Amino acid sequence: MKIITTHKGSDFDALASLVAAKLVYPDAKPVLPSSINGNLKTFLSIHKDLFDFYSPGEIDYEQVDTLIVVDTHTWGRLDQRMSALRERQDLRIIVWDHHINGDMETEEKKVRETGATVTMLIQEIKKQRKLITPIQATLFLMGLYEDTGNLSFPSTLPEDAYAAGFLLDRKADLNILSTFLKSAYSKRQKDILFEMVQKAERTHLGGFSFSLSQLDISGRVQNLAMVLQMYREIVNVDVAFGIFRDTEQDKCMVIGRSGVDEINIGLIMRSMGGGGHPGAGSALLKGVNPEIIQEMIKELVSGNQYSSVMLSDIMSYPVVTVDQDTMVEEAAMLLRDMGCTGMPVVDKQENLVGVISRRDFKKIRKAKQMQSPVKAFMSRRLVTITHEKSAIEAAKLMIKHDIGRIPVMKDDKIIGIITRSDAMLYFYDLLPD
Repeated sequence: MKIITTHKGSDFDALASLVAAKLVYPDAKPVLPSSINGNLKTFLSIHKDLFDFYSPGEIDYEQVDTLIVVDTHTWGRLDQRMSALRERQDLRIIVWDHHINGDMETEEKKVRETGATVTMLIQEIKKQRKLITPIQATLFLMGLYEDTGNLSFPSTLPEDAYAAGFLLDRKADLNILSTFLKSAYSKRQKDILFEMVQKAERTHLGGFSFSLSQLDISGRVQNLAMVLQMYREIVNVDVAFGIFRDTEQDKCMVIGRSGVDEINIGLIMRSMGGGGHPGAGSALLKGVNPEIIQEMIKELVSGNQYSSVMLSDIMSYPVVTVDQDTMVEEAAMLLRDMGCTGMPVVDKQENLVGVISRRDFKKIRKAKQMQSPVKAFMSRRLVTITHEKSAIEAAKLMIKHDIGRIPVMKDDKIIGIITRSDAMLYFYDLLPD
Protein backbone atom coordinates (compact mmCIF):
# COMPACT_ATOMS: atom_id res chain seq x y z
CA MET A 1 0.00 0.00 0.00
CA LYS A 2 1.18 3.51 -0.86
CA ILE A 3 0.30 6.49 1.32
CA ILE A 4 0.91 10.23 0.95
CA THR A 5 1.16 12.48 3.99
CA THR A 6 2.42 15.87 5.12
CA HIS A 7 3.38 17.72 8.29
CA LYS A 8 1.34 18.37 11.41
CA GLY A 9 -0.18 21.84 11.65
CA SER A 10 -0.87 21.56 7.92
CA ASP A 11 -1.20 24.80 5.95
CA PHE A 12 -2.46 25.40 2.40
CA ASP A 13 0.86 24.45 0.78
CA ALA A 14 0.78 21.15 2.68
CA LEU A 15 -2.82 20.40 1.64
CA ALA A 16 -2.24 21.53 -1.95
CA SER A 17 0.88 19.35 -2.18
CA LEU A 18 -1.05 16.39 -0.74
CA VAL A 19 -3.79 16.72 -3.37
CA ALA A 20 -1.27 17.36 -6.17
CA ALA A 21 0.76 14.29 -5.15
CA LYS A 22 -2.42 12.20 -5.38
CA LEU A 23 -2.61 13.19 -9.06
CA VAL A 24 1.02 12.18 -9.57
CA TYR A 25 0.58 8.93 -7.60
CA PRO A 26 -3.08 7.96 -8.28
CA ASP A 27 -2.82 4.58 -6.51
CA ALA A 28 -1.71 6.16 -3.20
CA LYS A 29 -3.94 7.02 -0.24
CA PRO A 30 -3.70 10.66 0.93
CA VAL A 31 -3.41 10.86 4.74
CA LEU A 32 -4.16 14.28 6.24
CA PRO A 33 -2.90 14.89 9.82
CA SER A 34 -5.55 15.78 12.37
CA SER A 35 -3.66 18.96 13.30
CA ILE A 36 -4.29 21.71 10.71
CA ASN A 37 -4.21 25.50 10.86
CA GLY A 38 -7.24 27.75 11.24
CA ASN A 39 -7.58 28.93 7.62
CA LEU A 40 -7.32 25.37 6.37
CA LYS A 41 -9.93 24.17 8.86
CA THR A 42 -12.36 26.79 7.53
CA PHE A 43 -11.68 25.78 3.92
CA LEU A 44 -12.17 22.07 4.61
CA SER A 45 -15.38 22.64 6.55
CA ILE A 46 -16.90 23.57 3.19
CA HIS A 47 -14.81 21.64 0.65
CA LYS A 48 -13.86 18.42 2.45
CA ASP A 49 -16.33 16.28 0.49
CA LEU A 50 -14.47 17.20 -2.71
CA PHE A 51 -11.30 15.46 -1.48
CA ASP A 52 -10.95 11.84 -0.44
CA PHE A 53 -8.67 11.99 2.61
CA TYR A 54 -7.80 9.32 5.17
CA SER A 55 -7.06 10.05 8.80
CA PRO A 56 -3.84 8.63 10.36
CA GLY A 57 -5.95 6.28 12.48
CA GLU A 58 -7.51 4.64 9.42
CA ILE A 59 -4.22 3.28 8.06
CA ASP A 60 -2.85 -0.21 8.69
CA TYR A 61 0.84 0.68 8.82
CA GLU A 62 1.96 -2.94 8.50
CA GLN A 63 0.54 -2.90 4.97
CA VAL A 64 2.41 0.27 3.93
CA ASP A 65 5.30 -0.38 1.52
CA THR A 66 5.67 3.15 0.10
CA LEU A 67 5.57 6.44 2.02
CA ILE A 68 5.29 9.65 0.00
CA VAL A 69 5.93 12.79 2.06
CA VAL A 70 5.23 16.33 0.88
CA ASP A 71 6.19 19.76 2.28
CA THR A 72 8.54 18.24 4.87
CA HIS A 73 11.08 15.43 5.17
CA THR A 74 11.52 15.45 8.92
CA TRP A 75 10.13 12.48 10.87
CA GLY A 76 9.30 14.60 13.92
CA ARG A 77 6.90 16.77 11.89
CA LEU A 78 4.72 13.83 10.84
CA ASP A 79 1.79 12.45 12.80
CA GLN A 80 3.19 10.36 15.65
CA ARG A 81 1.53 7.23 14.26
CA MET A 82 3.90 7.44 11.29
CA SER A 83 6.79 6.66 13.66
CA ALA A 84 5.86 2.98 13.25
CA LEU A 85 7.39 3.22 9.76
CA ARG A 86 10.67 4.87 10.76
CA GLU A 87 12.66 1.71 11.46
CA ARG A 88 11.33 -0.21 8.46
CA GLN A 89 14.29 -1.19 6.28
CA ASP A 90 12.01 -2.34 3.42
CA LEU A 91 10.05 0.92 3.23
CA ARG A 92 10.27 2.95 0.02
CA ILE A 93 10.28 6.68 0.79
CA ILE A 94 9.60 9.44 -1.75
CA VAL A 95 10.01 13.08 -0.73
CA TRP A 96 8.76 16.34 -2.31
CA ASP A 97 9.84 19.36 -0.29
CA HIS A 98 11.09 22.93 -0.59
CA HIS A 99 12.76 22.84 2.83
CA ILE A 100 16.40 21.86 2.35
CA ASN A 101 17.05 20.24 5.74
CA GLY A 102 15.41 17.03 6.96
CA ASP A 103 16.27 13.66 8.48
CA MET A 104 14.38 11.29 6.17
CA GLU A 105 16.89 9.21 4.23
CA THR A 106 15.96 8.19 0.70
CA GLU A 107 17.38 8.19 -2.80
CA GLU A 108 14.03 9.41 -4.16
CA LYS A 109 14.27 12.93 -2.80
CA LYS A 110 12.95 15.86 -4.82
CA VAL A 111 14.06 18.81 -2.70
CA ARG A 112 14.57 22.34 -4.07
CA GLU A 113 14.33 25.82 -2.57
CA THR A 114 11.24 26.93 -4.48
CA GLY A 115 8.77 29.34 -2.90
CA ALA A 116 6.31 26.49 -2.29
CA THR A 117 6.38 22.70 -2.50
CA VAL A 118 3.28 22.64 -4.68
CA THR A 119 5.26 24.47 -7.40
CA MET A 120 7.41 21.36 -7.97
CA LEU A 121 4.37 19.11 -8.08
CA ILE A 122 2.63 21.42 -10.55
CA GLN A 123 5.67 21.09 -12.81
CA GLU A 124 5.35 17.30 -12.58
CA ILE A 125 1.61 17.46 -13.31
CA LYS A 126 2.33 19.55 -16.41
CA LYS A 127 5.04 17.09 -17.47
CA GLN A 128 2.62 14.15 -17.13
CA ARG A 129 -0.13 16.14 -18.88
CA LYS A 130 -2.57 15.54 -16.04
CA LEU A 131 -5.92 17.31 -16.12
CA ILE A 132 -6.87 19.40 -13.08
CA THR A 133 -10.24 20.81 -12.11
CA PRO A 134 -10.86 24.51 -11.32
CA ILE A 135 -11.20 23.74 -7.58
CA GLN A 136 -7.88 21.84 -7.64
CA ALA A 137 -6.24 24.74 -9.47
CA THR A 138 -7.68 27.12 -6.86
CA LEU A 139 -6.36 25.02 -3.96
CA PHE A 140 -2.92 24.75 -5.57
CA LEU A 141 -2.80 28.53 -6.07
CA MET A 142 -3.79 29.09 -2.43
CA GLY A 143 -0.88 26.93 -1.33
CA LEU A 144 1.48 28.77 -3.65
CA TYR A 145 0.25 32.24 -2.63
CA GLU A 146 0.29 31.46 1.10
CA ASP A 147 3.93 30.31 1.09
CA THR A 148 5.17 33.08 -1.21
CA GLY A 149 3.14 35.97 0.24
CA ASN A 150 1.27 36.36 -3.06
CA LEU A 151 4.62 36.00 -4.89
CA SER A 152 6.17 38.81 -2.81
CA PHE A 153 8.52 36.94 -0.43
CA PRO A 154 12.27 37.02 -1.26
CA SER A 155 12.22 33.22 -1.54
CA THR A 156 9.86 33.41 -4.56
CA LEU A 157 11.39 32.12 -7.81
CA PRO A 158 10.38 32.59 -11.46
CA GLU A 159 9.07 29.02 -11.55
CA ASP A 160 6.58 29.93 -8.78
CA ALA A 161 5.23 32.72 -10.97
CA TYR A 162 5.06 30.40 -14.00
CA ALA A 163 3.14 27.87 -11.88
CA ALA A 164 0.71 30.61 -10.79
CA GLY A 165 0.11 31.57 -14.42
CA PHE A 166 -0.55 27.93 -15.32
CA LEU A 167 -3.11 27.63 -12.50
CA LEU A 168 -4.89 30.84 -13.47
CA ASP A 169 -5.07 29.46 -17.02
CA ARG A 170 -6.74 26.38 -15.48
CA LYS A 171 -9.48 28.61 -13.98
CA ALA A 172 -8.18 29.08 -10.44
CA ASP A 173 -10.69 31.36 -8.69
CA LEU A 174 -9.08 34.44 -7.09
CA ASN A 175 -12.32 35.27 -5.28
CA ILE A 176 -12.07 32.01 -3.31
CA LEU A 177 -8.42 32.79 -2.57
CA SER A 178 -9.25 36.17 -1.09
CA THR A 179 -11.93 34.57 1.10
CA PHE A 180 -9.86 31.79 2.66
CA LEU A 181 -6.44 33.42 2.77
CA LYS A 182 -7.74 36.32 4.84
CA SER A 183 -5.81 36.42 8.08
CA ALA A 184 -7.92 36.44 11.21
CA TYR A 185 -7.14 39.74 12.92
CA SER A 186 -9.14 40.00 16.11
CA LYS A 187 -8.95 42.34 19.09
CA ARG A 188 -6.42 40.02 20.74
CA GLN A 189 -4.00 40.24 17.80
CA LYS A 190 -4.48 44.02 17.71
CA ASP A 191 -3.68 44.30 21.41
CA ILE A 192 -0.53 42.20 21.01
CA LEU A 193 0.63 44.26 18.03
CA PHE A 194 -0.06 47.52 19.88
CA GLU A 195 2.00 46.36 22.87
CA MET A 196 4.85 45.23 20.59
CA VAL A 197 4.95 48.58 18.79
CA GLN A 198 4.85 50.48 22.09
CA LYS A 199 7.92 48.58 23.33
CA ALA A 200 9.67 48.49 19.96
CA GLU A 201 13.43 48.96 19.90
CA ARG A 202 15.21 49.40 16.60
CA THR A 203 18.91 48.63 16.24
CA HIS A 204 21.48 47.40 13.73
CA LEU A 205 23.03 43.92 13.69
CA GLY A 206 25.31 42.51 11.04
CA GLY A 207 24.77 45.60 8.92
CA PHE A 208 20.96 45.33 8.87
CA SER A 209 18.16 47.08 10.75
CA PHE A 210 16.83 44.73 13.40
CA SER A 211 14.10 44.53 16.03
CA LEU A 212 13.30 41.86 18.60
CA SER A 213 10.13 41.88 20.68
CA GLN A 214 9.42 39.67 23.69
CA LEU A 215 5.94 39.33 25.17
CA ASP A 216 4.19 37.11 27.69
CA ILE A 217 0.89 35.73 26.42
CA SER A 218 -1.74 33.53 28.00
CA GLY A 219 -3.13 30.53 26.12
CA ARG A 220 -3.18 29.87 22.40
CA VAL A 221 -3.15 32.87 20.06
CA GLN A 222 -3.75 32.35 16.35
CA ASN A 223 -1.86 34.12 13.56
CA LEU A 224 1.09 35.41 15.54
CA ALA A 225 3.10 35.13 12.32
CA MET A 226 0.83 37.70 10.70
CA VAL A 227 1.21 39.96 13.75
CA LEU A 228 5.00 39.80 13.50
CA GLN A 229 4.94 40.52 9.77
CA MET A 230 2.85 43.64 10.44
CA TYR A 231 5.22 44.58 13.26
CA ARG A 232 8.23 44.37 10.91
CA GLU A 233 6.49 46.61 8.39
CA ILE A 234 5.42 49.18 11.01
CA VAL A 235 8.82 49.35 12.71
CA ASN A 236 10.39 49.35 9.23
CA VAL A 237 13.30 46.96 9.78
CA ASP A 238 15.06 44.41 7.59
CA VAL A 239 14.73 41.65 10.18
CA ALA A 240 12.26 41.16 13.04
CA PHE A 241 11.83 38.44 15.66
CA GLY A 242 9.08 37.85 18.18
CA ILE A 243 9.43 35.70 21.30
CA PHE A 244 5.97 34.91 22.64
CA ARG A 245 6.10 33.13 26.00
CA ASP A 246 3.07 31.17 27.14
CA THR A 247 3.38 31.59 30.90
CA GLU A 248 0.83 28.85 31.63
CA GLN A 249 2.62 26.12 29.68
CA ASP A 250 6.17 27.48 30.05
CA LYS A 251 6.98 27.46 26.35
CA CYS A 252 8.11 30.07 23.87
CA MET A 253 6.96 30.49 20.28
CA VAL A 254 9.76 32.17 18.33
CA ILE A 255 8.85 33.71 14.97
CA GLY A 256 11.15 35.48 12.54
CA ARG A 257 10.71 37.49 9.35
CA SER A 258 13.40 38.82 7.01
CA GLY A 259 13.22 41.08 3.99
CA VAL A 260 16.86 40.60 2.97
CA ASP A 261 18.53 37.61 1.34
CA GLU A 262 21.57 37.77 3.61
CA ILE A 263 19.60 36.84 6.76
CA ASN A 264 18.20 33.31 6.40
CA ILE A 265 15.41 32.92 8.96
CA GLY A 266 14.90 29.23 8.21
CA LEU A 267 18.56 28.52 8.99
CA ILE A 268 18.34 30.39 12.28
CA MET A 269 15.15 28.58 13.29
CA ARG A 270 16.60 25.17 12.47
CA SER A 271 19.34 25.85 15.01
CA MET A 272 16.56 26.08 17.60
CA GLY A 273 14.77 22.92 16.49
CA GLY A 274 12.27 24.68 14.23
CA GLY A 275 12.25 25.39 10.52
CA GLY A 276 11.09 27.67 7.77
CA HIS A 277 12.24 29.47 4.64
CA PRO A 278 14.88 32.14 4.00
CA GLY A 279 12.32 34.88 4.65
CA ALA A 280 10.16 33.31 7.36
CA GLY A 281 10.29 30.65 10.05
CA SER A 282 9.40 29.62 13.59
CA ALA A 283 10.40 27.36 16.47
CA LEU A 284 8.64 26.17 19.62
CA LEU A 285 10.87 25.89 22.70
CA LYS A 286 9.75 24.44 26.02
CA GLY A 287 11.19 25.34 29.39
CA VAL A 288 13.70 27.77 27.91
CA ASN A 289 14.76 31.11 29.37
CA PRO A 290 13.67 33.82 26.85
CA GLU A 291 16.84 35.77 27.63
CA ILE A 292 18.91 32.87 26.28
CA ILE A 293 16.78 32.83 23.12
CA GLN A 294 17.40 36.55 22.66
CA GLU A 295 21.14 36.10 23.01
CA MET A 296 21.19 33.21 20.56
CA ILE A 297 19.16 35.11 17.92
CA LYS A 298 21.36 38.19 18.18
CA GLU A 299 24.54 36.14 17.84
CA LEU A 300 23.24 34.29 14.80
CA VAL A 301 21.96 37.45 13.08
CA SER A 302 25.13 39.44 13.76
CA GLY A 303 27.36 36.54 12.76
CA ASN A 304 29.20 36.88 16.07
CA GLN A 305 31.99 34.32 16.08
CA TYR A 306 32.72 34.52 19.78
CA SER A 307 30.88 33.41 22.87
CA SER A 308 31.55 33.48 26.57
CA VAL A 309 31.23 29.68 26.55
CA MET A 310 33.81 27.93 24.38
CA LEU A 311 33.56 24.40 23.01
CA SER A 312 36.22 23.25 25.45
CA ASP A 313 33.74 24.11 28.24
CA ILE A 314 30.84 22.02 26.95
CA MET A 315 32.31 19.31 24.72
CA SER A 316 32.28 15.62 25.69
CA TYR A 317 35.62 14.06 26.59
CA PRO A 318 37.60 11.87 26.76
CA VAL A 319 36.64 10.74 23.29
CA VAL A 320 36.06 7.07 22.54
CA THR A 321 37.45 6.37 19.08
CA VAL A 322 37.64 3.24 16.96
CA ASP A 323 40.53 2.14 14.76
CA GLN A 324 39.83 2.10 11.04
CA ASP A 325 40.72 -1.62 10.83
CA THR A 326 38.24 -2.64 13.55
CA MET A 327 35.50 -4.99 12.34
CA VAL A 328 32.08 -3.46 11.74
CA GLU A 329 30.47 -5.98 14.12
CA GLU A 330 32.78 -4.89 16.96
CA ALA A 331 32.15 -1.21 16.29
CA ALA A 332 28.37 -1.78 16.25
CA MET A 333 28.53 -3.53 19.63
CA LEU A 334 30.65 -0.68 21.04
CA LEU A 335 28.11 1.91 19.90
CA ARG A 336 25.29 -0.12 21.39
CA ASP A 337 27.04 -0.59 24.73
CA MET A 338 27.89 3.11 24.97
CA GLY A 339 24.43 4.27 23.87
CA CYS A 340 25.99 6.43 21.14
CA THR A 341 24.87 6.98 17.56
CA GLY A 342 28.38 7.49 16.19
CA MET A 343 32.09 7.85 16.95
CA PRO A 344 35.30 9.12 15.32
CA VAL A 345 37.55 6.72 13.40
CA VAL A 346 41.35 7.04 13.68
CA ASP A 347 44.44 5.40 12.16
CA LYS A 348 47.40 3.86 14.00
CA GLN A 349 48.87 7.34 14.64
CA GLU A 350 45.60 8.53 16.20
CA ASN A 351 44.92 10.81 13.23
CA LEU A 352 41.24 11.38 12.50
CA VAL A 353 40.30 9.66 9.23
CA GLY A 354 36.51 9.40 9.37
CA VAL A 355 33.32 9.00 11.38
CA ILE A 356 31.17 5.89 11.72
CA SER A 357 27.51 6.11 12.71
CA ARG A 358 24.39 3.98 12.80
CA ARG A 359 23.39 5.68 9.57
CA ASP A 360 26.45 4.16 7.87
CA PHE A 361 25.43 0.67 9.00
CA LYS A 362 22.37 0.95 6.76
CA LYS A 363 24.73 0.49 3.81
CA ILE A 364 25.31 -3.10 4.94
CA ARG A 365 23.30 -5.59 2.89
CA LYS A 366 24.98 -8.94 3.65
CA ALA A 367 25.82 -10.64 6.95
CA LYS A 368 29.43 -11.24 5.93
CA GLN A 369 29.96 -7.48 5.59
CA MET A 370 29.81 -7.30 9.39
CA GLN A 371 33.35 -8.75 9.30
CA SER A 372 34.59 -5.91 7.08
CA PRO A 373 36.78 -3.14 8.51
CA VAL A 374 35.09 0.05 9.64
CA LYS A 375 36.98 2.05 6.98
CA ALA A 376 34.88 0.31 4.29
CA PHE A 377 31.66 1.96 5.52
CA MET A 378 32.72 5.06 7.48
CA SER A 379 32.01 8.55 6.26
CA ARG A 380 35.19 10.21 5.03
CA ARG A 381 33.61 13.65 4.83
CA LEU A 382 35.32 15.19 7.84
CA VAL A 383 33.77 18.23 9.47
CA THR A 384 35.81 19.39 12.48
CA ILE A 385 36.04 22.47 14.67
CA THR A 386 38.86 23.87 16.81
CA HIS A 387 38.55 23.98 20.58
CA GLU A 388 38.49 27.78 20.94
CA LYS A 389 35.37 28.21 18.80
CA SER A 390 31.87 28.81 20.19
CA ALA A 391 28.74 26.68 20.52
CA ILE A 392 27.04 28.96 18.01
CA GLU A 393 29.64 28.08 15.37
CA ALA A 394 29.27 24.37 16.13
CA ALA A 395 25.49 24.64 15.72
CA LYS A 396 25.93 26.39 12.37
CA LEU A 397 28.16 23.56 11.13
CA MET A 398 25.68 20.92 12.29
CA ILE A 399 22.91 22.66 10.38
CA LYS A 400 24.97 23.25 7.25
CA HIS A 401 26.22 19.67 6.98
CA ASP A 402 23.21 17.90 8.61
CA ILE A 403 25.36 16.06 11.15
CA GLY A 404 24.84 15.27 14.83
CA ARG A 405 28.43 15.35 16.11
CA ILE A 406 31.63 17.25 15.34
CA PRO A 407 35.14 16.28 16.51
CA VAL A 408 36.87 19.09 18.43
CA MET A 409 40.51 19.53 17.44
CA LYS A 410 43.65 21.03 18.98
CA ASP A 411 47.01 20.92 17.20
CA ASP A 412 45.49 18.54 14.61
CA LYS A 413 44.53 16.00 17.28
CA ILE A 414 41.05 15.16 18.50
CA ILE A 415 40.52 16.26 22.11
CA GLY A 416 36.74 16.07 22.40
CA ILE A 417 33.46 15.84 20.54
CA ILE A 418 30.51 18.24 20.44
CA THR A 419 27.07 16.72 19.87
CA ARG A 420 23.64 18.22 19.38
CA SER A 421 22.92 17.36 23.00
CA ASP A 422 26.02 19.23 24.19
CA ALA A 423 25.06 22.31 22.19
CA MET A 424 21.49 22.23 23.44
CA LEU A 425 22.70 22.11 27.06
CA TYR A 426 24.11 25.57 26.42
CA PHE A 427 21.31 26.96 24.29
CA TYR A 428 18.61 25.75 26.68
CA ASP A 429 20.30 27.34 29.67
CA LEU A 430 21.05 24.01 31.37
CA LEU A 431 24.78 24.58 31.72
CA PRO A 432 25.79 24.38 35.41
CA ASP A 433 27.09 27.54 37.08
